[in-house]
Amino acid sequence: QVQLVVSGGGLVQPGVSLRLSCIASGIIFSFYNMGWYRQAPGKQRESVASITSGGSTNYADSVKGRFTISRGNAKNTVYLEMSSLRPDDTAVYYCRAERQREYWGQGTQVTCST
Repeated sequence: QVQLVVSGGGLVQPGVSLRLSCIASGIIFSFYNMGWYRQAPGKQRESVASITSGGSTNYADSVKGRFTISRGNAKNTVYLEMSSLRPDDTAVYYCRAERQREYWGQGTQVTCST
């Protein structure tokens, strides 16, 4: 059974940092491309950042220079380091694993507000 368990969300003030983690089980983690997505209220889910099995990364323009995706294959974990958070980063954040099929983790709420 494949599971992606997401943690690290919360309520933060603008300008601070937060790290999300996604721990995978039931898959050969190192073979999978991993990604972080988010969905704000009333909006479609969008890709935030991705990292291939080989370590290549890609970012949405809105988070470039502020967010960093990384992976620890020994720990079956993908991370999203978010810095300089803004109110428009508020959303539910999801983890996705993709190779020939895709798996999604549960969402975690990130709220950036004064």
